[in-house]
Amino acid sequence: MGKHLPPPPKNSAGYAPPRAPGSARRTSSIDVSWPEGRGGNMRLVGRARDLVTPLAGAPVVCAEDGFAAEVRMDRTIMAIRAEPERVDLSRLVGERGGGHLRVLLNEILPQERLGATPLYLILDDISGASLVAGWSWSQWEPDWSAQMRQAMKERGGAGHTMEGVCIGFAPGSSALEPDRTVSSGAPAPDLRRPDDPEGWHAFTQQDGAVGMRRARRIDVRLEDEIVIDAAFQDSSTTPDGGRMVLHEYRLTATADPQSLRITSLAADPRVLPFPECPSAGHNLTRLLGTRIDELRETVLAELRGTAGCTHLNDAVRSLAEAPALVGRLQRHGGLAQA
Repeated sequence: MGKHLPPPPKNSAGYAPPRAPGSARRTSSIDVSWPEGRGGNMRLVGRARDLVTPLAGAPVVCAEDGFAAEVRMDRTIMAIRAEPERVDLSRLVGERGGGHLRVLLNEILPQERLGATPLYLILDDISGASLVAGWSWSQWEPDWSAQMRQAMKERGGAGHTMEGVCIGFAPGSSALEPDRTVSSGAPAPDLRRPDDPEGWHAFTQQDGAVGMRRARRIDVRLEDEIVIDAAFQDSSTTPDGGRMVLHEYRLTATADPQSLRITSLAADPRVLPFPECPSAGHNLTRLLGTRIDELRETVLAELRGTAGCTHLNDAVRSLAEAPALVGRLQRHGGLAQA
């Protein structure tokens, strides 16, 4: 299948665009490390922040949340706390990253979801971040790919547990070939603009050690429509002090400010591991007309399995936060007076 397709994209977009006056920006990150080495638990540190850039005056931090968690390699949460501790997350202990974790988040934190808080976004992202984090070791251990192929064979054959989970692992995909090459990623410059130190929240330092980072940015403006520019990236540290990207998308969207229904939605795949992955973007037309605040459910219903890309789906689901960011603009001087 992949032999007849162009190679996957390997062109990171680099740092964020300049913040526009009259815009709101949500940035988030989950940094993953292994304090006890590869066989030990993962440490996840999540951070997220909402920043309004008014039409005039200094930017305003509207909300800021975080969490710290200890997670086993099988993605079971061993300990977790919010930072600051304004909500109790103890019911998440013992749960594994995946669909059930997201269902539980809806049960125990309904107000966080209804309020589209920064905390809800990063907690929802634990499932995806913990799934891909182990790829970081490929940048530090030369035989990592061989070890992974051997482990998959011992579990019943290459791709045995992955076939059909997304478009990149559709039956016949190059990702399922026994001797496939695991993506080495693509180099990436810093996400933070040198001339805009306030454009991102503070990242956890990962220098000199194996580390994975899942980062998101959502920029929202209100013109005749709600205008959205968003980005998503999974990246790893490297021994030489740089970073390599495994997954990266840019997204643009518009929605009607009264009905909240999506009028346009497009994905720009920047870095992906397999040739089949970019084709998931063609199915985004299924979401036109959907209420943007209902994307978390609609994406899972419309782009299941091989109709979607796991990482693109999560990037689109996060756009459900846009109406909350419009509310930030209304409260903090980001909109022109009528």
